[in-house]
Amino acid sequence: MRYAQGGGLTDERRAFREKLRLEAAERFRHGDENTVIAHDLRVSVRSVQRWRKAWSQGGPRALASKGPASLPLLSDELFAVLERELLKGPVAHGWPDQTWTLSRIKTLIGRRFHKSYTVQGVAALLKRHGWSCQVPARRAIERNENVVAGWVKETWPQVEGPWRRSTPLVFEDEAGFSMTPPATRTWSRRGHTPVVRVRGRSRRRLSVAALACYKAGEPSRLIYRPCPDARPDGRKSFSWKDYRDLIQIAHQQLGGPIVLVWDNLNTHLTAGMRRYIADRDWLTVFQLPPYAPDLNPVEGIWSVLRRTATANRAFADPDDLITAVRRGLRQLQYRHEVLDGCLTGTGLVSARR
Repeated sequence: MRYAQGGGLTDERRAFREKLRLEAAERFRHGDENTVIAHDLRVSVRSVQRWRKAWSQGGPRALASKGPASLPLLSDELFAVLERELLKGPVAHGWPDQTWTLSRIKTLIGRRFHKSYTVQGVAALLKRHGWSCQVPARRAIERNENVVAGWVKETWPQVEGPWRRSTPLVFEDEAGFSMTPPATRTWSRRGHTPVVRVRGRSRRRLSVAALACYKAGEPSRLIYRPCPDARPDGRKSFSWKDYRDLIQIAHQQLGGPIVLVWDNLNTHLTAGMRRYIADRDWLTVFQLPPYAPDLNPVEGIWSVLRRTATANRAFADPDDLITAVRRGLRQLQYRHEVLDGCLTGTGLVSARR
């Protein structure tokens, strides 16, 4: 039988069992048979025999509850203190990296509270209080959280206002895809690590720029363009003219003014791009704060693409890579709920109208 609290009865069940034992003690005093008492109290005869033996040696007091079998070493109040220490991070407590392991938490408990836990006990303690082992999200060291919070508080309302009034909101980002694909989870026999064969010598990369377009009352849209292969100047990335053409296509397809949000890439800040933005009254541009990719829903689109269309694949040649990326993006164009989910995942909006 499994009990709550990691072993032992709850307070309610202890009180209930104590009541049964005291009723049995009263029946012992009247001379009732063990089988009759067991039948009436709906317990086993062995339990009644054990209760009678304890009653004969110590009276009714011997049948009183002795409390829980064991008390946790850390109470809820002490665990709250431990939780605050854990949120400071391992580096603040002298470890060189930012990984909390069970052995490190065990050491921290010993240092902070002078209590000894086993590694298994630490795992049970954390799970009991709602903690789990997770893959952490990465943030740049150069990121200024105050700047990001200020952008969300002050700039985002200026961006969101026109969008709520049916002006299309467009997020832009670019990404590179190589012949060596990302690895994702796959099923395999336990103890046998699966192996994915990939191209090991090809350094060919494909750059793609995408616009995630959101308009109140209409399905979300995804507009993308790969980087042109042949360039007279030998440039391998997007120029400001490529971004200009992509924005112009979005303006034509959306059929009206747009609000564009993108990062601080140097190509976005060139003199030619600034002149182009200034000469278009239908275009309003906002810059994201530095090192804040989590505020751009296009980053979520890249993540979905890497986990699906390009994951665990051995590309035969660069054309195969281009075909796979194009196919994955075309599929996402029809999955409006995924595009909406990427916007919701930024935390900027709770739900679309």
